Amino acid sequence: MVMVDILIVLCGQTIATLLGRLYYNSGGNIKWMATLTQSGGSPLIAIILLLTPPDSADAGPQPAASKMVPVYLGLGILIGFDSLMYSYALLYLPVSTFALVAATQLGFNSITSRLINKQRFTALIVNSVVVLTFSATLLGVGSSSDGTSSDLPHSKSGNPLSLSASAVFALILSLLEVTFEKVIRTRTFRWVLRMQLCTNLVASTVTVCRLFASGEWRTIPGEMAAFKDGRARYVATLVGTALSWQAMSVANLRLITRVSSLFANVTGTVALPLVFAGVLFGDKMTGIKAVAMLMAVWGFLSYQHYLDSRRAAMGKEGPAECRVCAGGEAVLHA
Repeated sequence: MVMVDILIVLCGQTIATLLGRLYYNSGGNIKWMATLTQSGGSPLIAIILLLTPPDSADAGPQPAASKMVPVYLGLGILIGFDSLMYSYALLYLPVSTFALVAATQLGFNSITSRLINKQRFTALIVNSVVVLTFSATLLGVGSSSDGTSSDLPHSKSGNPLSLSASAVFALILSLLEVTFEKVIRTRTFRWVLRMQLCTNLVASTVTVCRLFASGEWRTIPGEMAAFKDGRARYVATLVGTALSWQAMSVANLRLITRVSSLFANVTGTVALPLVFAGVLFGDKMTGIKAVAMLMAVWGFLSYQHYLDSRRAAMGKEGPAECRVCAGGEAVLHA
């Protein structure tokens, strides 16, 4: 199941990022609409939640609503504004810069995982984080030098926005992990769906309110009519982006509950070379990009080797439990 979640994160993030770029390249320009696609697919989660049978763990004690409502509101607002910063960064910065964003995101998450989740850093984990960071940075530098990037008028604004989005996203991942550990105290699929649904509904509400308050909603009919290849492609692009983000987010949250927020971030960073390898925007597969992709795989396998070694150690000690160590890791239950 963990491998399935990894594949969904890799594919979902890649498709969502490429469709987000396609939205802007084809004539889209409503920032709050692009922001809404990152959380607006949450009604689909409600349908899946209704169809998912309860697990035996769901019958146990449930956290009080007085605890969960502030969690949903706080995380939902954070997700909404983080999505907005991400949308601006995608508009203002060349695609290559997303590699640099991923590098800072992993660095920020290393700090928050240590401070909030008491993550233990072994040699293999440090190796994974460092190699993935260098991979993303190398990819960004290589893309900037081979003509993939371009001088955009708002790039100076995009850089601090992308850094802020990375820091906030790292914080969100760590807060989600500590919520499941300290507040919910169970890691069932229904709780994953419930957390995803409630936080994204809050984020969507914030985004829709801002969409109407900004007046950008008035430009939707004109943007739809002017969109490249027509209205059908406009709707398909937004729907596809929303579905991809929801699939990626649910799988990412499952990785947080099954392993850790740091591992979820490591997996997301591996997806960046796949984004750059996309031929939709004429990216060239240079030697630097090939090396960056190999480094990304190396970094990911390094973390996976750490998890395998921990699982083997727990197997020798006795029946495998949910947690690998006091630092917040979880054994992968195949």
